[in-house]
Amino acid sequence: MDKIKSLADLKKKKDNLQNTMTLREKGDKNESMVQIKVAMATCGIAAGAKQVMETLIDTCDSNKIDAVVTQTGCMGYCFAEPTVEITKPGQEPIVFGYVNTEKAKELVTKYIMNNELLEGVIPQNYQSIDKQ
Repeated sequence: MDKIKSLADLKKKKDNLQNTMTLREKGDKNESMVQIKVAMATCGIAAGAKQVMETLIDTCDSNKIDAVVTQTGCMGYCFAEPTVEITKPGQEPIVFGYVNTEKAKELVTKYIMNNELLEGVIPQNYQSIDKQ
């Protein structure tokens, strides 16, 4: 365990714990929330999935969108990494491929907020990650 050496270290630890608790609390009622899953296997990380996930979190926060953003393993679409699965309440999940930080912002502002479908949907024989 890391030692806390300053007030800044303590604040950082507090923020991290609060974020973890918020995610857990949201996880109990996630059927009524937008769920965003970012594929973070080796191929996804190498293609920029970490930056995509950070952008999705920041954009959802700045637009006050109540969403659960989590990471998942390989979705099987290595050719289209980074990939993101978005499930809106009461709708089937949609997987988007070739997501960079700009497209991540558009997914939030256009698809999640305005129901505007973007290019990059991966439709072939798709099943939700939870059913595999």
